[in-house]
Amino acid sequence: MEIIRISFSNFNSQFSTQFSYYCKMNYLGHLYFSNNDTTLMLNNLFGDFVKGKDLSHFPEEIRQGIYLHRRIDDFIDRFPKVGELQQLMRGDMPKVSSIAIDLFFDHLLAKNWERYHHEKLSVFLDRFYSGIRLDQPLYTEEFKYMVSRMIEMNWIGHYHLLDGLDKMCRGVSSRISFENSLRNGKEVFLKHESAVSQAFEQYMEAAIQKFNVDLSK
Repeated sequence: MEIIRISFSNFNSQFSTQFSYYCKMNYLGHLYFSNNDTTLMLNNLFGDFVKGKDLSHFPEEIRQGIYLHRRIDDFIDRFPKVGELQQLMRGDMPKVSSIAIDLFFDHLLAKNWERYHHEKLSVFLDRFYSGIRLDQPLYTEEFKYMVSRMIEMNWIGHYHLLDGLDKMCRGVSSRISFENSLRNGKEVFLKHESAVSQAFEQYMEAAIQKFNVDLSK
């Protein structure tokens, strides 16, 4: 997988740094595969901000989230249909096809949420947001800022809309350090919607088994 550096400007006057991180963008997928455990969900997201193999300085519950995050990333990166989809989209999305697929899959998961979870997406997100505690001293400032913005802007709550997908693609595109075509993500999604949907459904079926998702709760 090619690693892309993405930057977020923090306009809070308390900080003057330009935050940046290497990321996969399938936030909703990571939350979903955390099996409704709000602590695990948060630490799973934190996994995007932790590099290296030595995790011994983290408590066990954070290590579990980081390990799960990496397992999910590895699974989607190695999934055959996703690889085929990247090849299909490479002409439209050079260098950023993997990020586009993350966003497309989160859009489809949100759009078809009730096929995969017994709660409405809004209830699921409210439960997660209300359980968030960011006072863990090992959480980085960039992670806490990202989570705060996620809640404030309700990014995930708009994922099911094409307009929400369009805004996410344009927003992420503007923060990538090189010129890219991710800003055209909505159009590329519509162009390849059938292939994207087929890959998504096959991925979800396999990933639900892989990560032991209990669809009844």
